Amino acid sequence: MPVTENLSETTSGSEARALLRVLDGQRRHVLGILDGLDAAELRRPVLPSGWHCLGLVQHLTLDVERFWFRAVVAGDEEVIRGLSSGDEAWKVAPEVPAVDVLDRYRQEAEVADAVIASTPADAALAWWPRDLFGEPHLHTVRDVLLHVITETACHAGHLDAARELIDGRRWLVLT
Repeated sequence: MPVTENLSETTSGSEARALLRVLDGQRRHVLGILDGLDAAELRRPVLPSGWHCLGLVQHLTLDVERFWFRAVVAGDEEVIRGLSSGDEAWKVAPEVPAVDVLDRYRQEAEVADAVIASTPADAALAWWPRDLFGEPHLHTVRDVLLHVITETACHAGHLDAARELIDGRRWLVLT
């Protein structure tokens, strides 16, 4: 996934590379904690809210990577027109193979990396969803990167808890 070596100095060079390395680490955590789960386990809700690991990955794909980088940062009109309101991204149709959801996450991360690599960190955002968030509270690509790192890390932690409830596996064990 990483494209940090392609970042030019016009993208705030070392800062953007550092932020992308952190984001890439969180993305690897998301996929790594799920490694070894079968399709049924990936769809098994283990918390009272009813979400499952595969739905969370699809949420990260559509509502995080695609939304923030392709819509907000790049202003991709096709993506903006296709946005849905609500929690549809969390729902994975039963006929959709788990591998397709995981592959789409990887692919969307690659597209996001290309957007980041071609946009200066201090660039203004191309589009802002006032109907969802009111007046902008994020103003630059840097702001979006920090937001996405935080959201991805938070959801990686959710996946850690879900995985431990499914089969006892833990991502980081300090003993």
